[in-house]
Amino acid sequence: MLKKMFFPLLIATFALSALSHFMHWGAELEFAFAGLAILFAAGLLGKATESVAHYAGQRLGGFLNATFGNAAELIIAIFLIKEGLFDIVKASLTGAIIGNLLLVLGASALAGGLKFKEQKFNKHLASQNASLMLLGIIALFVPAIFVKTEHISEQNTMTISIVVAAFLILAYVGWLVYSMFTHKDMLEDHVEMQPDHGEEPAWSKGKSVVFLIVATVMVAFISEWLVHTLDTFSARFGLSELFVGAFVVAIVGNAAEHSAAIMLALKNKMGAAVEIAVGSSLQIALFVAPVLVFISLLFGNEMNLIFTPIELAAIGVSVLIATSISRDGATTWFEGKLLLIVYIILGVSFYFV
Repeated sequence: MLKKMFFPLLIATFALSALSHFMHWGAELEFAFAGLAILFAAGLLGKATESVAHYAGQRLGGFLNATFGNAAELIIAIFLIKEGLFDIVKASLTGAIIGNLLLVLGASALAGGLKFKEQKFNKHLASQNASLMLLGIIALFVPAIFVKTEHISEQNTMTISIVVAAFLILAYVGWLVYSMFTHKDMLEDHVEMQPDHGEEPAWSKGKSVVFLIVATVMVAFISEWLVHTLDTFSARFGLSELFVGAFVVAIVGNAAEHSAAIMLALKNKMGAAVEIAVGSSLQIALFVAPVLVFISLLFGNEMNLIFTPIELAAIGVSVLIATSISRDGATTWFEGKLLLIVYIILGVSFYFV
């Protein structure tokens, strides 16, 4: 029933979001309809990438899911930068990183762990992911410490941000070459999978690609409408920009990864779920955040790569526990619960900022 109603609901929520935006129905209704519409659009995005994953394989499929899932995050961030809302951009990037490492990975490990006693994935991949996560932390921590303690000028801060951003992108491109080409075999998941019992992809390869493009375009429009409501919405309900960016925008923007990773974990495809959750966080830290620095230059609104101590602490804590749990190449429901508890602790703390 829900599958039959999905496309009508997708069209209806998109239409309501458009009407509420252009007819100015008020910030609360505009935010509610945009949030609901982006969930359905992200659902289409997730389903299309899962279908593509059937043809492309687990690792590439997980990468595509993370990439197109982050499309919503990137598009929302671009519109926020255009409006000069840099604090919300950085908070949403923080939320995306901790959300994927704690909420998505935690929910996947918990759901899969309740069905299977232990879920294993490639240890070498887990080790490389841990190293890359630590690189991301170093790249964010070091400039922030120097800028805050040495009182570096705004111009030099921007120069540091551009240099760090360039090298982070270089590191990410290097990782793609390493993982997809030169050492692809070492990172393949050879763990026995739960059979799909003849399960076929939702659509053909061509139709899946078309739906990917359609969903991305829809997310782009809805994201712009959502951004215009944030100032009024947060002020109306007394929410800080930090909480709105780190939790509200991040959860809505990453809806595609949430659903896809959990569904894969339930099929004992934990390697693909980890690729989505951890891979998405790495993509945000090593590619999306640095790219946004360069995009901000195009708008004439320069956004640096200096995060607040609270944001850095949240990212650092998330990386620490996610690395500790995933480095051995196996997860259980108990470890998933631990990740979710840390996410709740951070959420409560951010709320009262």
